[in-house]
Amino acid sequence: MRVMIAAALLAVTALTGTALAEDFTLTGDNTKIEFIGTKPQGKHDGGFKTVAGKATAKVGDPTSLKLEVEIDTASLYTDTPKLTAHLKSSDFFAVKDFPKAKFVTTKVEKAGDSYTVTGEMTLLGKTKTIAFPATVAVTANDLKISSKFQINRQDFGMSFGKGKVDDQVTLKVNLKAAK
Repeated sequence: MRVMIAAALLAVTALTGTALAEDFTLTGDNTKIEFIGTKPQGKHDGGFKTVAGKATAKVGDPTSLKLEVEIDTASLYTDTPKLTAHLKSSDFFAVKDFPKAKFVTTKVEKAGDSYTVTGEMTLLGKTKTIAFPATVAVTANDLKISSKFQINRQDFGMSFGKGKVDDQVTLKVNLKAAK
């Protein structure tokens, strides 16, 4: 009897295509969020050390991906200590007033050989919809996401240094979360 019930449940699951979603915990160890800021005289690299969140997705179905990522803006670092301090000030990230930045997906769509991830990004208290290309792979054991894209810092009210600092900032996201 138990074998028949198990077989029936397996058949129903296979017929309806309802695979269970896998859950992944996101941390600064498995989720790297880095940036490249540019100016006429060159560029600076940086990122955030402290990231927390969760991801869920069905095995083999990147379009089922749901992400909730929170970034501790005070964990910001750059290639220059003086720049790090300036970026934490009210001229840029205002970490005392806005200690967290956030990204939450709203949809993930197939786009050729990769995917387009769309979601709500909150930075400096302003929430904007952004979309970016990404490679996404989901297995029962791990989730991998890789992306490189640009945002306009002005969209979030980060306007210091107009003409001295480029408005477009490149973001690099590399996530490798294991179960």
